[in-house]
Amino acid sequence: MFTIDIILQMSPIPVSVQRKDEESAQSLYQSITQAMQEPNPKLIELTCDKQPDKKVAIFSNQISAVIVSEKTGAAAAGRAPGFLAIGEI
Repeated sequence: MFTIDIILQMSPIPVSVQRKDEESAQSLYQSITQAMQEPNPKLIELTCDKQPDKKVAIFSNQISAVIVSEKTGAAAAGRAPGFLAIGEI
């Protein structure tokens, strides 16, 4: 399972959706980054493969960053990839 985290301006919590395979995760990543580069804001509607009822709509001009990661090992335990939990030094 691949997770796409979308970091929004002025929001400390990312919006996350999952894709079952790497190809669809990379495709979604590319479409989001293309929308971010457009001069006019665009509404991006997303669904989640893991939770089919989950839907979210985001304006492209509110996105600060997009992260694609594979959910394995420590990430599967609920930790964000690339960050240490407090007390794990």
